[in-house]
Amino acid sequence: MGIRERLSGNEAAAIAMKQINPDVVAAFPITPSTEIPQYFSTFVNNGEVDTEFVAVESEHSAMSACIGAQAAGGRAMTATSANGLSLMWEMIYIASSLRLPIVLSLVNRAVSGPLNIHNDHSDAMGVRDAGWVMLFSEDNQEAYDNLLMAHRIAEHKDVLLPLMVCQDGFITSHSIENIELLEDDKVKGFVGKYNPEHYLLNDKNPIAVGPLDLQAHLFEHKKQQAEAMKNAKKVILEVSKEFEELTGRKYSFFEEYMMEDAERVVVCMNSTAGTAKAVVNELRAKGEKVGLIKVRVYRPFPAEEIAAALGNAKAIAVLDKADSLNAAGGALFSDITSAMYVNKKQVPTVNYVYGIGGRDTTTKDIEKVYNDLNKVAQTNDVENPYRYLGLRGEN
Repeated sequence: MGIRERLSGNEAAAIAMKQINPDVVAAFPITPSTEIPQYFSTFVNNGEVDTEFVAVESEHSAMSACIGAQAAGGRAMTATSANGLSLMWEMIYIASSLRLPIVLSLVNRAVSGPLNIHNDHSDAMGVRDAGWVMLFSEDNQEAYDNLLMAHRIAEHKDVLLPLMVCQDGFITSHSIENIELLEDDKVKGFVGKYNPEHYLLNDKNPIAVGPLDLQAHLFEHKKQQAEAMKNAKKVILEVSKEFEELTGRKYSFFEEYMMEDAERVVVCMNSTAGTAKAVVNELRAKGEKVGLIKVRVYRPFPAEEIAAALGNAKAIAVLDKADSLNAAGGALFSDITSAMYVNKKQVPTVNYVYGIGGRDTTTKDIEKVYNDLNKVAQTNDVENPYRYLGLRGEN
């Protein structure tokens, strides 16, 4: 039996970090993730962890410090949001190319401009192809659990990639929910010690980190990164299974909610899934065959598995909490439709961009999506595949 608590998402993330007890945490404050390093610095001050806390002057320096610590042989963590992640941009790519399993707690927020401190997924979508494993969290419990699993996934010898755990800014980061924590000794046993094979402070096997890599070898090294991301799928399932045995909480690439006979399906990520589940329950009570796919693992993208889960639907709506501004739909929509095409699953699919800059998304909004799918399912025609939900003047 775990420890029952009432915590915000940021508190849950900070406690997970405390239980992991990394060697180095380097961070710079930015709303809405500020509380994570703030809480963690209290743990450092009180002597509750052995971590070296590095207070830096920018997010670029925070990721740089994590890269240095991880390359030296330590376990490093950080947290940020939105423009902070943008400032890390150069180092985000370097961390993955150096195969350093850093763990980042990303509290999702709109990237400026115009300046906005509220939730959408534009920060995460901006780095979706930077070579990081990406886990999304519906609620505070999942944010905590994902962080506990993060190092086991990232540090696996067949992966060795950095990993970010995403949760919605303010919606989960500052909302208090009931949560079940693991005891410290169980976390310590599950996460284990970090024992890298190659690191800078190993004088018996000296290595170079970050050398010039030109035409002769860069292509092959990028292919190795791609293979590591493929390997992450197997490792994620193995770690999730072990976590289930420890806690009773089951995780996979995505959650299938009321999907057994679903004809109209919504696909979404993070906290919106909770709202959508409430709508599914209401419509199911009326006899409507509706279902939900909540994507947890966004990178590596489980294309084959998600196509199989969606293959029997009659109409699909993919909800994107970021607009790709490409005139062809959001990022999750592109991934879903690509997966369906490659795996020879033909289901009419529409895209809804929603929740930009923290715009509320209510049960009525989600119910409208399911109602819209009625026409799509009946006519097998999407008409306009690129839509907006909750936009003034369009609903």
